[in-house]
Amino acid sequence: MKFYESEPFHISRERKTHSCIPSDHYHDAYEILYVVSGELYYFIGDRTYQVVGGVLLLIDMNDVHRLVNSNGAMYERVTLLFKKEFLQSFATAMKEIDPFACFHSGSNAVKLRGQEQNFIENLCDRMIRENTDPSPQSELYVKLLLMEMLIFIKRKWDKGPFIESNRSHGQVSQIINYIHENYNRRLTLDDISRRFYLSQSHLSRIFKESTGFTLIEYINSIRVKEASTMLKNSKLTVSEIAEIVGFESLTHFGRIFKGIVGVPPLKYRKMNQSL
Repeated sequence: MKFYESEPFHISRERKTHSCIPSDHYHDAYEILYVVSGELYYFIGDRTYQVVGGVLLLIDMNDVHRLVNSNGAMYERVTLLFKKEFLQSFATAMKEIDPFACFHSGSNAVKLRGQEQNFIENLCDRMIRENTDPSPQSELYVKLLLMEMLIFIKRKWDKGPFIESNRSHGQVSQIINYIHENYNRRLTLDDISRRFYLSQSHLSRIFKESTGFTLIEYINSIRVKEASTMLKNSKLTVSEIAEIVGFESLTHFGRIFKGIVGVPPLKYRKMNQSL
């Protein structure tokens, strides 16, 4: 077990296949970990979480934890560490809302809906930009963004319980890996249940128990994340992108994309090209 002394504030976003800290460890800071894509196992104290893209983890100061990427596939995550003293200038506000209560609750995983994922990723990207290219106002702005994130998480926590820790299902890992490799093909509950020799009801239940998402929610989330990247970084038409990521009709793609991201694909492209 290793102890790592933390900076007052740190944030990074990485795509990788293995953790640089594979052993049990702990920090003298709060940690917020957001899984952008992929599948990971997180061991926090005596609890186990099977987390996928769209799940946010809260790790308390000095909580022993460890990441395991069991299938060795690519994953993307944002790691945010901060000390309580970093937000000292907000001490009065923090007493009123107690944003740290979520870290002490014993339930560490938060499932985010599509628009919530977009909101959190946007906050993280802005913090990363301010850290990478700082100006005289950057530290204050990062603190405001962090407080906004903590208030959002506190509101989620107040509305209901977080995802409980679970016994990991080996079959669910195989299914998640299969989805990541084949999201651009026709995938239905029936197709996947037949492939893995499971009844549809059993597959639906264990997938939801393990990930917090329904199977169709997760497939659509993966497709929309890939489409978002293409809309920002390619000149392909919306119709071409819809087909590439596995949607059988442009209308269906547009409806699912807007439901998850909050805006239609063309508007999303225009918004991100203007940044």
